[in-house]
Amino acid sequence: MKTPNAKKTSGFVTLVWGLGLVALWEIGATIVANTKRTPQNVLPHLYQIIESVFSTAMVSNKQTALQIVMSNAGITLYRAGIGFLIGIAVGFALALLMRMFLPVEKTAFPYLMMIQMIPILGMAPIVLAITKDINKSRIVIAAILTFYPVATNTLAGFKSVEREKHELMHSIAASKLQLYTKLLLPSCVPYFFTGLKISAPMAITASILVDTLQGGGGLGCMLSQSLKHAMSIYVFWQIVFVSAIVGVLSYQLMVLLEKLVSPYERAKA
Repeated sequence: MKTPNAKKTSGFVTLVWGLGLVALWEIGATIVANTKRTPQNVLPHLYQIIESVFSTAMVSNKQTALQIVMSNAGITLYRAGIGFLIGIAVGFALALLMRMFLPVEKTAFPYLMMIQMIPILGMAPIVLAITKDINKSRIVIAAILTFYPVATNTLAGFKSVEREKHELMHSIAASKLQLYTKLLLPSCVPYFFTGLKISAPMAITASILVDTLQGGGGLGCMLSQSLKHAMSIYVFWQIVFVSAIVGVLSYQLMVLLEKLVSPYERAKA
């Protein structure tokens, strides 16, 4: 539990880092502006990006820059959200099976490691060739990147239970169902949420990256088009900031859910 002084120090350090990044950004934007790039400066000032958020100027398809970003953000988050939920279910079920049956763990774990080592951009064409559908391929990739952290962290949670606790449950003749519901499942909750906190931003990032390759709407697709000057460069920077904010919020949402679900975590806070 952090003391008031520790919280103040942490807040001050964060403020200093934030001001330093803003200063570096503005210095870089000034240097880029003096190069007179065309058709638009690739690194605008922060106030210009903020102005573009509130601008009513039409950028493409009778939409403002903000409207383009928000509509495509919905597409990306929908795909990432479905993939994330599927990945959670598959990852947790696999961890449970690996805990219950040792042969399953010995068989599945090496393949999990292999899948995780394949780069996202290399995986995308393979998944697209199998699913033959752009939307399904993005959901599958988000699910793949979700289920590995969930499966490995949940399995670690099952294995973290001390031998003495197992012996205590056996001494009172607890059934296998009681062993899992009263001991193993509650013990793995912090580990399970660790997997969620890792995979939630990853699922969103993966969806955006795959969008840049395959088209069909989404933040990544708009990101690619704006870099090619098919539309305002401010669309690019709005997407960058929206993606960063969504990634942070997805992590914080998992933290909030953990505090709501786990009394132990609430007690620590």
